[in-house]
Amino acid sequence: MTQKGQHSSLILQSLRKALPATWKSASWLLRLMIPISLGVTLLQYFGVLELFAKVLHPVFVHIGLPGASSLAFISGAAAGTYAGIAAMMSMPLSLRQATIIALMIALCHALPMECAVNRKTGSSFWKMGLIRIVMAFLSAALLNLLLPEMQQSYVYLGVDTQCSWSEMLLTWALSQLKMAAMVFAIIYTLMVLQRLLEAYDLMKPISDFLSPLMKIFGLPRNAAYMWLVGNVIGISYGSAVMLELEEQGKITREEANEANYHLIMNHSLLEDTIVFAVTGISALILITVRISFAILLVWSRKALKASLRTLKSNATV
Repeated sequence: MTQKGQHSSLILQSLRKALPATWKSASWLLRLMIPISLGVTLLQYFGVLELFAKVLHPVFVHIGLPGASSLAFISGAAAGTYAGIAAMMSMPLSLRQATIIALMIALCHALPMECAVNRKTGSSFWKMGLIRIVMAFLSAALLNLLLPEMQQSYVYLGVDTQCSWSEMLLTWALSQLKMAAMVFAIIYTLMVLQRLLEAYDLMKPISDFLSPLMKIFGLPRNAAYMWLVGNVIGISYGSAVMLELEEQGKITREEANEANYHLIMNHSLLEDTIVFAVTGISALILITVRISFAILLVWSRKALKASLRTLKSNATV
């Protein structure tokens, strides 16, 4: 077979192999997203969201958000990015508000599951969770200060609260068809990309190329592959790979812990950015803030540890 034929074969295999995985992942995600979307829609239709807004408005107003948007943040933190997006699209939000919530969800999505993975790879479950929540609100406050006014509206697949019960359900059902098509397209694209990287054995060369970048991030050079896995397929999906790196002795538990401090701020960068960008959120804002916060967290931790060592050394003199 010619080289051109081999490339064509690998691409076709990647396209074909991605379909079953896409169907499985998309089905699982939609089983999660659709009930959340329906729940938020019903809460909005019956006026319950207004009660949430009144109770939480005093807290969320300081980060430029209505109180009801807390449902999107909680959904994302508890169940993942797609659950948060489903809730976001079920309530009327400005693009500015949606950008702030998107960043909070990107920093805090699937919190229980991912913190459990962090624990397996050498970090504290509670410390990782607390840092992510605190950083989510700090980043939201920062964006609220820096973002200009945006007149555009975010994608809204909710319903008119003045319409009839049957009209509400029909409008919601049609919106879910649109959401399902979007989810399938996004997941399929990501699955094909992942299989192409595997087919051409690109993960290792790319991680080697990125090794010098680890110095800027404050991470050990051999954490490059772990960093790449965390950003391409995420903490949850990449946990098996990360644990294998530890078991093979390619990265120590302490080095994995150091990498986790970066990854809790900056993981699933490929998927999260694509998913939010498709719905209108600025990819540049998400990437810039997440990487900046990751670098800030890692180097601040290093500075604190160095200061404590100096104090301890002085105390023993």
